[in-house]
Amino acid sequence: MKGTARAARLARLRLVLFVLLVLGAVVLGRAVGLGERLREAQGWIESLGPWGPVVFVLLYAGAVTFSAPASVLTVAAGAIFGSVKGVVLVSIASTTGAGLAFLLARYLARDAVASRFANRPHFQRLDRLTERYGALIVAITRLVPLFPFNLLNYGFGLTRIPFRTYLFWSWLCMLPGTALYVIGADAVVRALTEGRVPWVLVGALIATGGAVVLLVRSARRRLRAMDRELTEAEPKG
Repeated sequence: MKGTARAARLARLRLVLFVLLVLGAVVLGRAVGLGERLREAQGWIESLGPWGPVVFVLLYAGAVTFSAPASVLTVAAGAIFGSVKGVVLVSIASTTGAGLAFLLARYLARDAVASRFANRPHFQRLDRLTERYGALIVAITRLVPLFPFNLLNYGFGLTRIPFRTYLFWSWLCMLPGTALYVIGADAVVRALTEGRVPWVLVGALIATGGAVVLLVRSARRRLRAMDRELTEAEPKG
């Protein structure tokens, strides 16, 4: 019970810190003139016409595929495209990049990826969990940041999980986190450029953050139960 209460307090604290971070970004952005720079970036994307979203998706998918940090692009999507379009584009791009990394590990660079990851304790744990629980472990590990994102993309390619199963559950379970960051960025930008608090977006941000907290807590509990089951099932040496 103590552990559960502590986890609940930590989850609430993270949500409060995230909201404070958004508010701090608004204050800092106004101080450094970030709103004007974002309008310039938005203007450049719009000058590309219908190719603007395509260029963004390609850049993002490429970053994910080759293990470059894509979190900045996630925030940029909310700032440039707004909440709805930003979530759609990031979801497409992140899923595409994750799928390409999976296929690269499974078919094109298996030996190189295996030599890099196979002996890591994180991957060995992932492999055992995936073999036993299949699609469920894909879903849970996308919600719980227990394994590095790029390790998951390549690591799952070395397991026996079917590609379609991996792709669907990756897309679905990356969506809440994507929505949280994109909506947060959109709220900050609107506050900077319009000079008022976008209360609808703030409400959506709080609701999304609460949903993410609940999902992560549930996933963590299930993952701990899986670890116990796996440990008990292993032969005692």
